This record gives sequence, C-alpha cells and structure tokens, in this order.
Amino acid sequence: MAAPPTAPPPPTAPVALGALLPDRELGLRHLAGPAEADVHGVHASEMADPSPYLLGGELLLTAGAGLGTDPDGYVARLAEAGVAALGFGVAPVHEQVPAGLAEACAHHGLPLLEVPPGTPFSAVARTVWRLMAGARTRELRRVTEAQQSLAAAAARPDPVPAVLSRLAASLGGHVTLRPDDRSAGNPPPPEAAAALRALLARVGRAGGPATATDQAGGWHLTAHALGGPAPAAEPAPEPAVEPGAEAVRALGTATPARAPGDHTIASVAAVLLTLLTAHRPAAGPEAAALTRLLLDGDPAAALSPGPWHVVHARGTGDPQALAAALGTVLVDPRGDPVRLLTEREPGARPGWRLGVSAPAAPGALPSADAQARRALERAEAARTPLARHAAPGFSGLVGEAEARAHAAALLAPLSPVLRETLRGWLAHHGGWDRTAAALGVHRNTVRQRVARCAELLGRDLDDPDTRMELWFALRWEEPLPGPGG
Repeated sequence: MAAPPTAPPPPTAPVALGALLPDRELGLRHLAGPAEADVHGVHASEMADPSPYLLGGELLLTAGAGLGTDPDGYVARLAEAGVAALGFGVAPVHEQVPAGLAEACAHHGLPLLEVPPGTPFSAVARTVWRLMAGARTRELRRVTEAQQSLAAAAARPDPVPAVLSRLAASLGGHVTLRPDDRSAGNPPPPEAAAALRALLARVGRAGGPATATDQAGGWHLTAHALGGPAPAAEPAPEPAVEPGAEAVRALGTATPARAPGDHTIASVAAVLLTLLTAHRPAAGPEAAALTRLLLDGDPAAALSPGPWHVVHARGTGDPQALAAALGTVLVDPRGDPVRLLTEREPGARPGWRLGVSAPAAPGALPSADAQARRALERAEAARTPLARHAAPGFSGLVGEAEARAHAAALLAPLSPVLRETLRGWLAHHGGWDRTAAALGVHRNTVRQRVARCAELLGRDLDDPDTRMELWFALRWEEPLPGPGG
C-alpha cells in the first residue's frame, strides 16, 4: 500500500555558516578555520569538555569560562565531537579571543567566530532557528512541487521516460531504470556510474535491501527496488548482475549534491514507476487513484467509494504475487508486515497469514489499518491462515462457533421456558414485578422459575460475574423447540 504523500517530511536543511556573517545585528566576525560549514543546531556551554552533550553539527557558543590553559586540547575535543563551528563571546570572561584558541581552530580546521559583547547568545540561536525554518519551508515547497510534476508526468502518453526526465530535473542529477536501460539527466563520472551499477545489483533480491545508498567520485547514489523481478521477455542490454540471474527492476539516482528532500522525491518516483512497469497494466483505477492522491493529498477524494479492505500479511511468498491474487497493486512490500489495500473480499492464500479489516470507506482507512494489524495478531496466535476484524465488545473477542458451543453447554439444564424467564429477569436487572409484567405471569412464578434456574445451573444468580456470563450465553444460544418447565 504505497503512500508517498504520508511519508515523513524531509529533514531540516542545515544553515550555512556564511549566512550568519552578513547579519549586521549579530555582528559576528570570522577569525580562523574554514569560512564555511553546515550548522544543524546551536548549543551554549562553559564546560571544559561539552562533547558528551553534543550530537554533532552544532554551532557551540562559549564565553571561555571552561577553556583552561590548554586551548588546543579543548578544540581537539570539539572537532572530534563533530562541532560545526565555535562562537566565542568576548567579555566578561575574556576581553578578546585568546590567540592560542585561534591557532588551535586553524590547526584542527574548526571555524572560529567572534561574538561581540552586545550580541546575546540567544540572539545567535534565534537567528539560526529562523534560517533553518525558512530552509525547511523552501524544501517542503520543492518536494511538493516535485511530487505534483512527477504525478503529471505519470499521466502523459509515454509516462516512464517522462517520469525519469522529471525526476532527473528535480534532483539536478542522473537517473536510470534497470533492466530497461532507460536514463535521463547528465551522466555521472565513470567511477560514480560503476558504483551505481553495483548498487542497483544489490537491491530487490532475496535477503537484500529494498533501498541502498552510497557515494563515489563525490556523487551521492541511491537505488530503489521497484517491487519485484522484471518479466522474462524484457532482456537487459547491459545486465547489472551475473548472466542468467533474474533481472530485478530498480531505480538508480546519482546527484553531485544531496538535499534533505531528495529521498522523498525519489521514493515518490519509485512508487509511480512500480505502478507504471507492473506486470499487469497500471493505467487502471489504482494508478489514477495514486495520481489524484499525489496531486490532491486527500485519500477520500482519490479512491473510489469502496468498500475497501486493509490486509496485513506475513509469509514466505512474493508480496507482488499476493497483491495480484487479491486484485490490487496497492501494496507496501517493504515493511513487516506487508500491507495491502483492495476492494475485493480477501481470502486465504497459500504461504501467508492474513489479517483483514472490516470493509471501510476511504476516510476510515487509518482505523481499518489498525483493525488489520490486530486481526493478523489473532491469526498468528491461533495459527490460522486468515483472521478478520471482530466486532467490537465482548462478542467480538470470541468466534461465533465457540460462543454458541459455550452457550449450549452452559444452558443445557434449562428448558425453553426457564431460559425465557431468566432472559427477562436479567434484562430487567432482577426486578420481579417488571419481569412478571413483561412475561405476563405472576411475580411468584418468576421467583419460582429463577430459583429453579439457580438450582439447575448450580450458580449464585446474585453474583454479577454469573449474571454477565449467563447474559452472554443467552444472547448466543440456539433456540430450543417446544415448551417445557
């Protein structure tokens, strides 16, 4: 059940150190080390060794209270912890940046900034967060526009090359589809091209990953499996694997730089290309639904009214074959369990345990997904090939056959008349007069019959647990023919 629109948003882009220097209100001055670095956060500390409290990528702000007499050792610890840059606030501890600190930063390649006395550390942090928020907004906008352009490309008469071309433009790099040997964008250098071929050979195979990443020749590489082996009738002009091995469809990307949203964009393209290159034509309602979902971001508007069934599955078979057997291409094979969405009534499939939700409208799919997960847990616990969502409440916790068998055994000593009286008495919460009026008998008759029920059942009818169990059984009992007493 592919869901690129609900994928997590891209991580926040870092702030370039150079973006802080022109800010006149901050008045920062670059003193030593590289002039550029990627800042992922801000942290202030006066500890002699703050490295245990750092994640890496921070602009560390300090007034030098913990600097001590060994600035080189201090800077070495920060560089080893992955600090992006050091901001040193002059006054009140130090009237100026110590010369030894600047020398150490130059030696270890750590950018050093001077923070003037009139600039609070909080102002530096606030500026970094503001720049990061702006970068995140721009990246989210870029991802959204890329999703829309990819969906539009998928609707063109020749969709596969259109999607590849659009993806290459969105990433600013090179993309390739194997084993079709289709590509778009500027080719990477030979070293990166060879590494990309090796990466594509790894994904999508038994025991291998569904996605993989690498770097070569300064280029960033990714490979995405596209849902299973390619048809045997489609040979690969340049096989990326050993001769005779089954060709696996995969999408590869190579970019000279990497932005936070690139993975999300490539994942959307991988889903579209999976549909477009599926064994059966993908130009049907499922592909149209996905396209509308990408464009509109509204599952209820994208899918037909249904009803739809969510299926959770675990097994040893091919998820794509399972999807085909259930009449759908809406499958997410990369998680555990495999998840599918189908309009057909699912049945048991060899090699799989299935949990099936109740029929649901598109707007109720999140609840149906939870139902399917619980149903799969019950199927695995009971070792049955398929379990369906049970009705809510106690009646849904026990199967119908088991419930009726328990009711028959528990109520066997009672005649139909006694059962009818017991049912009325429980329904009226043990009220003698109301039960008598409902049954059209004298209240003493009710008392006698209820006492007879307690005697035959060997139960205390004043016990609320007993009353609950009897009420449950009476609701499931099979009607008995004929009168009796």
